[in-house]
Amino acid sequence: MSNEEELFDNEFYMMVLVDDEGEEHEFQLLAELEIEDETYRVLMPLLDEEEEEENDVIIILKVVYDEEGNELMSEIEDDEELDMVVEAWQELEDSLEV
Repeated sequence: MSNEEELFDNEFYMMVLVDDEGEEHEFQLLAELEIEDETYRVLMPLLDEEEEEENDVIIILKVVYDEEGNELMSEIEDDEELDMVVEAWQELEDSLEV
């Protein structure tokens, strides 16, 4: 997925990701995590009110680069890597609630 990032309403970062079929999806950037020299982004889909009631979802993607150095977002394939990032996100979320 390719991505664009912009400040939305001065409250949070909105990211527009374009999937392999060229369809755009809007997300709120909740956090950017640096773990073991890798960058991960925690995203929440921006949905209309009806969809929000049905879904309480976050998505964690890894920042990767193509051959030309363009930043892309990728799913995390490795279960151990995903568990490590989810744990880091949960720790950050817990520390922000205090």
